[in-house]
Amino acid sequence: MSEEKKDFKEEAKKTADEFTEGLKNAGGDNKKILAGILAILLGSLGVHKFILGYNKEGFILLGFSIVAYILVCFVIGAFLAWIPGIIGLIEGIIYLTKSDEEFYNTYQVGKKPWF
Repeated sequence: MSEEKKDFKEEAKKTADEFTEGLKNAGGDNKKILAGILAILLGSLGVHKFILGYNKEGFILLGFSIVAYILVCFVIGAFLAWIPGIIGLIEGIIYLTKSDEEFYNTYQVGKKPWF
């Protein structure tokens, strides 16, 4: 009976380790595509930065966009409102043109926040 328990324990540990490893590797490709598309579509709001875990940079883009939209009433915002959108567009194109491995190493492991 103890041999069966030992085998069960080893098998359970192996399964748990495989599950944990699977969770760590999940979403690598999907983050690239999701971040790239969101950067192109909603780049001015910094959504792609939040997806990649760059909260500070996401809040910077979001805050800049909100201030620019408020300043549109005073005309000066019209000159500022397009800047975060262009940043998002450029980053989205960069994300989608990188290989999966290069994207993962640069933005998820290396934590490169801008361009």
